[in-house]
Amino acid sequence: QVQLVESGGGLVQAGGSLRLSCAASGRTVSSDAVGWFRQAPGKERRIVAATRWNGIGTYYADSVKGRFTLSRDNAKNTVYLQMNDLKPDDTAVYFCACTSAQYGSRFADLAWGNWGQGTQVTVSS
Repeated sequence: QVQLVESGGGLVQAGGSLRLSCAASGRTVSSDAVGWFRQAPGKERRIVAATRWNGIGTYYADSVKGRFTLSRDNAKNTVYLQMNDLKPDDTAVYFCACTSAQYGSRFADLAWGNWGQGTQVTVSS
């Protein structure tokens, strides 16, 4: 089973940037989806962005469009989330997850599993 490890979180001022990494150990399936989620205190975990390990298809939540960007390094089995123009509302624990996904399915509707341990992102005003 693939294990996911997130890193790159931290404390940043509003308007700043961070890059999160989601590194997979084990054999990934190229068509599987890999996504970033976040959970703020007292709130539900919500999807932020998603793609597939092979890069086919991307999804961004409306709240991060134009500010967050996914990228991949297949040699390192790693997916990155570049976060620019960070806002205090972006403060949350960020998780990555992966799941099998048929082409044509909506990333936001998938049954995500295989979660990483999360990384804290704090944006100060």
